[in-house]
Amino acid sequence: MKQKKVNAFYRPPSLLFRQLGSALLMGYLTGWRSFPGWLLRHGFSSMPVANGARGMGCIGYPGHPVWEVTGACNLRCIHCHATSGQAAADELSTDEGKKLIDQLATESEFRTLIYTGGEPLVRPDIFELLRHSQKAGLANIIATNGTLIDEEMAFKLKDHGVVCNAISFDAANPSIHDMVRNKAGSFDLAMRAVVATKKAGILLQINTTAMEYNMPHLPELIDFADSSGAGILLMYQLVAVGRGEKIEKATLKKTANKYLSELISLKQKTAKTIIEPVAGPQYWPFLLEKCGIRGGLPLKLAGQVFHGCSAGRGFVYVKANGDVWPCPFVEVSGGNIRGKSFHDIYTGSTLFNDLRRREEKLKGLCGECPYKTVCGGCRGRAHAYSGDPLAEDPRCFIRERSRPAEKGLGKTIKTCSSEHPDIEAAYRDTRRRPATNPGRMRALPDEQ
Repeated sequence: MKQKKVNAFYRPPSLLFRQLGSALLMGYLTGWRSFPGWLLRHGFSSMPVANGARGMGCIGYPGHPVWEVTGACNLRCIHCHATSGQAAADELSTDEGKKLIDQLATESEFRTLIYTGGEPLVRPDIFELLRHSQKAGLANIIATNGTLIDEEMAFKLKDHGVVCNAISFDAANPSIHDMVRNKAGSFDLAMRAVVATKKAGILLQINTTAMEYNMPHLPELIDFADSSGAGILLMYQLVAVGRGEKIEKATLKKTANKYLSELISLKQKTAKTIIEPVAGPQYWPFLLEKCGIRGGLPLKLAGQVFHGCSAGRGFVYVKANGDVWPCPFVEVSGGNIRGKSFHDIYTGSTLFNDLRRREEKLKGLCGECPYKTVCGGCRGRAHAYSGDPLAEDPRCFIRERSRPAEKGLGKTIKTCSSEHPDIEAAYRDTRRRPATNPGRMRALPDEQ
């Protein structure tokens, strides 16, 4: 039986209009002055990366699968959503991986495949898998710590259909980055990857994780992404899952969450790269409210291109052992591809169907909120603190109408950065404190 061909980026044409519309609306709401320049520099190379996107949302956009090809890694970052650092015995084999790729390629909404880990480049058969997904018609994206990418590796990745290298940085300061990564010299190796990626003609994306330990350094990091020539900057928030459970106190509280939205909005105005939040879907209603959009037809139209949390609503995360999660931060499986087809899990499981219908299913204040479509709250954070992926997001600042607005970013950043120990203490925490059981944390009092 002939395999169904992956759709081209221009089919249907409405996707292109949504992608352009979301960028235009975001640019209007933030006053993004460099949008025309970004479109000229990165618009064409971004097309295969955003292929299939229905607009903007968490982890860039809804409509793409991510495969954690291995738990093995050459680093031990303090915030990683993975825990082991070693390859597990039950990881999908090469043949099972190819079967998964073939199943993903038959889903009409998927045009790309993101390879992550662990560190995907330590998997011995990674290039065999990349070639298989390339032949299946999927555009390959690598989420990497960058330490293994030199010029030769970058050109080899390009030859195997990689259209984007998403390289992680935690600070523009090498000592802070190396401390978070638990390895001296990792910053310099990641910088080597940046240079090699651009030389190979692969789109550069920079990923970072915002936490209390590096909040004062984020403005500098955004400037660093600009000067590095990145086309995309994904600004993750620390979610207390995996190894990140050990430093739960470094997760952003409500004030810090609000500050991060303010910072991204402010920096976007002059940035040359496009900045998109991850695990911070409140950014989208924040932008709308800032321009007086709180309901009616304008909010409904915004919901066509802003999608907030994408967990289970286009975004899907396949674990190394074949478990299918809605998101790396929602540690709940809808099924395992060794027992069911990917299609049956993705379209038929109660978990995924509930998340697709979150406008009807969300609980607590998220269920009462008018921004269920453009935001929906972080489902990973909700699950981490309540055990329920449909519960309210405990770190949402949008719903707090009664609290006076804080004035000035300087005051907010002082609040964010003064409550917790420095980065060296974070490093010590990961070595001393045992992780709690995944999915069994409970909501803390509402620290501000």
